[in-house]
Amino acid sequence: MVLTEDPNSELMTRLVDSVKEISTLPECRNVSKKMHDNLVRRIKLLSPLFEELKDNNEELSEEETKGFEVLRTALDSAKELLKLVVEGSKVYQTLHRDDIADKFNRITEKIEATLSEIPYDKLNLSEEVQEQIELVHAQFRRAKGRPELQDHQLEVDLAIAQREKEPDPAVLKRLSEKLHLQTIDDLKKESLAFHELVIASGEDPGEWFKKMSSLFKKFKDYVQMANPEANCSGAEKAMIKHRSPVIPDDFRCPISLELMKDPVIISTGQTYERYCIQKWLDAGHKTCPKTQQTLLHMALTPNYVLKSLIALWCESNGVENHPKQPGACGSKNGGSGITDCDGSAIASLLDKLANGNLEQQRSAAGELRLLAKRNADNRVCIAGAGAIPLLVELLSSTDPRTQEHAVTALLNLSINDINKGTIVNAGAIPDIVDVLKNGSMEARENAAATLFSLSVVDENKVAIGAAGAIPVLIKLLCDGTPRGKKDAATAIFNLSIYQGNKARAVKAGIVPPLMRLLKDAGGGMVDEALAILAILASHQEGKVAIGQADPIPVLMEVIGTGSPRNRENAAAILWSLCTIDSQQLKLARQFGAEEALKELSESGTDRAKRKAGSILELLQRADMTETQS
Repeated sequence: MVLTEDPNSELMTRLVDSVKEISTLPECRNVSKKMHDNLVRRIKLLSPLFEELKDNNEELSEEETKGFEVLRTALDSAKELLKLVVEGSKVYQTLHRDDIADKFNRITEKIEATLSEIPYDKLNLSEEVQEQIELVHAQFRRAKGRPELQDHQLEVDLAIAQREKEPDPAVLKRLSEKLHLQTIDDLKKESLAFHELVIASGEDPGEWFKKMSSLFKKFKDYVQMANPEANCSGAEKAMIKHRSPVIPDDFRCPISLELMKDPVIISTGQTYERYCIQKWLDAGHKTCPKTQQTLLHMALTPNYVLKSLIALWCESNGVENHPKQPGACGSKNGGSGITDCDGSAIASLLDKLANGNLEQQRSAAGELRLLAKRNADNRVCIAGAGAIPLLVELLSSTDPRTQEHAVTALLNLSINDINKGTIVNAGAIPDIVDVLKNGSMEARENAAATLFSLSVVDENKVAIGAAGAIPVLIKLLCDGTPRGKKDAATAIFNLSIYQGNKARAVKAGIVPPLMRLLKDAGGGMVDEALAILAILASHQEGKVAIGQADPIPVLMEVIGTGSPRNRENAAAILWSLCTIDSQQLKLARQFGAEEALKELSESGTDRAKRKAGSILELLQRADMTETQS
C-alpha cells in the first residue's frame, strides 16, 4: 500500500518541528545536565533525515510510515522528559537520579529500536545524510544501557546536608554551585518545583516536606550569608562589590587563606604570609604546610614580585593592605563565641585539653569539634596550633561525651589531606579502633567515618587493617544504627581495596552479614552489600566464602530487577563464582540465568555486558561438554 504524499509531508513536518522544539528548550543546569545534553545532541542529528524526506516528497510504504510514527511518539516522550528535567526540582532529581537515568535510558532504547526498524538505507537519501543517520544510529546503540557516571561527591554532600544540623559551609557551597541554587529567588523557584514534582509523583507530600523543609532552610541561611547582594538594590550591590572584591587565590596565604601582606618564600618554593609561616616553624614543624616536604633550611626569603603585584591589585581595588600584627594570623570578625582561627582562643582551648579538669576538657573538645567542622581555614589553624596529639590522647578518656567530641573533632580535621598524615603520625589509629570497639554509638559511628577518611591514603589502608579495625567495623555493620551501618560499610569497602584486607574481612566473617543485608531489600543496604561482595569476589578466599552462602537466588534476582549499578556488581560476583565452581553455573542456569544474562548483555552497563557475555560463554561451553559426554 502506497500512501499519498500529503500525509507523508505532514508526518515529516511534524518530525522536523519536534526536533526544533527540542533544540530550543532552555539550558539544563542540574544533575541531569549530561544526560540531557547528550540526548538533545543526538536528536538534533536526526533533523537532516526528516528535512530531506520532506523536501524530496518521497512516498513511503506502510511499514516505513509506521516506523516514523513510532519515532515521532518517541521524540514526543523525549521532549516531555527533557522539559521535566529542565523545569523540575533540582533537589528532587538528585534524590531520584537513578529513576531519571532509567527514563533517559528507556527513551534512548526506544529511539534506537525504532531506527533499527526503519530501512533508511533503502530510502532515497543523499550520501551525506545516509552517513550521518548511520552515525547517529550507532551513537544511540552505544548509549543504550550505558549509565552516565554519577557525581559521588554530590551524593555525599547532599546526604551530609540532610543529616547534619549544621553542615560545613563548604558542603553547602558545593551543593549551591552544582544545583545552581545561589539566590533567594532560585530557592523560591526550587521549593515550588519540588512541591509540584512530589504531588505529580503521587508520593506522600507531608513526609517529603518534613524531610526537605530543614534542608531548604540550610540552603537559605547559607545563601543569605554567602550572597549579601541577593536582596539589595543596584546601588547597594555596587557598594558591596567595591567593599569586598574577590581576592585572587595566588594572593592568599595557604595557612590563613587571607590576603598576604608580607609574602615570603620557604625552601620548597611555596609562598606564605611571614607571620603565619613563622608561627608554624616556631611550633617545631620542619615541613612545608602545603606539600609536607621536609624543609632544607628555615630561611624566609621575601617574595618582592608577588608583594608588588598584590600592592597593585590593592590599589586598583581600593583595599588597604598593612602588614599583619603578631597574633592576627587568620583571625576574622563576626559571629558569636570563638571567631574562626582566633589564635589566642584556640591556644586557650588547647591549654584546657592538656591541663584542664574533666569538664573543661569536654567543653574544649566540643568547641574544637565545631570549629573544625566550620571551614577549611579552621582545620589548618587548629592542626597548626598542635591540637591533634592532644585530641588523640582524649580518645582514651573515660568520659563518653569527651571521647565523642575528640573522635569527631579528628574526623572533621581529617578532611584536610595534610591533617590525615598528622593524625596517623600521632598514633591515632589504634585508639580510634578502640573507640570503634568500646565507645558510645555516636562515637563508634564517627570513629568508622574517621577510619574511612584516613583510608583514602593507600598506606593507611594497611595500617588500619593491621590495627584490627575490620572485625570491629563488621560488628558495627551488624548492630549499628542505619547511619552507623553506612559508615561501617563505606570504611570496609575502602579498606578492602587493599588485597590483604580482603582476606582479613573474609576471616572475620563478613560474608554472612553481607548476604543478610543483600536479602533485606527494605533495609537500605543492598547497594553497599553488593559493592563489598563484588570487591571480595576478586579474592580466592572471598569467592569460596560467598559460594558457601547460597548466593545464586538473590544474585539472579538483582540481575533481573536491580538498578544498573547493582546488576553490574551482581554479574561480576556471579562471574567470579562460576569461574571456579561448575555447581554455581548449574544453579544459575536453574534460576533462569540465560534469559536474564542475555537481557543484561544488551541493556546493562559496559562492564555488566562484558560479565554477562563471559558467563553466557561459560554456559555454552558447559552445554558442549555435556553433549560430547
